[in-house]
Amino acid sequence: MSVHLLSAVSPVNQIKKRLRIAVLNRTFATTGGGAERYSIALVEQLAARHEIHVYAQHIDHQWPGVSYHTVSAPMLKPRWINQLWFATRTWWLTRKGFDVVHSHENTWHGDVQTVHVLPVKHNLFYGRKGWSRVLRWIKVMSSPRLLTYLVLERFRYAKRPGRQVVVTSDSLRSIMDSSYPACREMISVITPGITMPAPVTPLQKSNARAMLGLPTVGRGLLFVANDYRKKGLKTLLEALSELPDDVFLTVVGNPGQISVFREQVKIASLGKRVFFLGSLKEVAPAYEAADCLVHPTLEDTFAMVVLEAMSYGLPVVVSGSAYCGIAGLLQDGVNALLLEAPKDAIRLRRALESVLFQPELSKKLVQGAIDFASKYEWSAMALEQESLYFSAFTVNESVVATDHVQRK
Repeated sequence: MSVHLLSAVSPVNQIKKRLRIAVLNRTFATTGGGAERYSIALVEQLAARHEIHVYAQHIDHQWPGVSYHTVSAPMLKPRWINQLWFATRTWWLTRKGFDVVHSHENTWHGDVQTVHVLPVKHNLFYGRKGWSRVLRWIKVMSSPRLLTYLVLERFRYAKRPGRQVVVTSDSLRSIMDSSYPACREMISVITPGITMPAPVTPLQKSNARAMLGLPTVGRGLLFVANDYRKKGLKTLLEALSELPDDVFLTVVGNPGQISVFREQVKIASLGKRVFFLGSLKEVAPAYEAADCLVHPTLEDTFAMVVLEAMSYGLPVVVSGSAYCGIAGLLQDGVNALLLEAPKDAIRLRRALESVLFQPELSKKLVQGAIDFASKYEWSAMALEQESLYFSAFTVNESVVATDHVQRK
């Protein structure tokens, strides 16, 4: 179902009606990751048109017209208890007074549910049959953590009037269809977007490298992720060790995993060529300083970082569509180089050599990246999201009116 066909009200009525919207996300900060930047960007785009209230446990963001509400977190760990607490607390806080509740979390309530990760049900049961499936159910029933996640997820995707389920890629839509077929008609695809930056000049690149403490000369690879293991840093470091000494790597993201990978860097004698920057509130300087983004991910429902890098005119080397949602929209050799085997360090090294040492190919990928990214501006994505808000609101209003008539 096309997202553009879901709105049940005319554009004129949409403009007149200013909705009161609650947005739920445990972490509302740009350092949180792609899912957090996705929700933040939509809030920023729609804040001037609607009254938006953000409910989060960690907030590091300010935007004109947005109201922020800190949700208590009496127990951050174990995470499943905090997830259950957040779902319960936000239900209580938003059960009245809002036209639309938009959840980016595993909660049973919310008119609009945006899915950023693979369903727990899919991760647990996909491909399992017979005794393998029985044993997995035994594991679930003996685990309060898994049982909580599954129950929350089941109610999250339960069919109900007005509910909209948003996924970030067609590949995730297929997985949702198979995992929760009852919600198939509620699903729409709204990909992440970008705001196209101005072209990066040589002076900007030089200044960005100086600001970040990176080499002023040499070819710079960029890796951005919060889960270094799942996003393929191990393989990338193996490939880097076989590249010329003037090629260096910048790693941006979760500082909690740095110590583990420093050991691999030390063993491979890459200490002078790998730069761990941790989480950056603004990732733009890292894009400006780089010559290529590398994303050999093993699991990504979309990979917003790839789209962001392309908007800066960076050639990208990224895992194929079996591993990464955005790859299903890309053309190998036209606007990206796709890795069919992201764990293969030799193939990754060859792909990087092609980008770094074949100027014509690099030039082609740069232009292809810019052309591709320009089709995914946040302003367009926000209008699609707004259409879903009005669809949910219209149905909710109809249900309320029907209930009122029946009570009379």
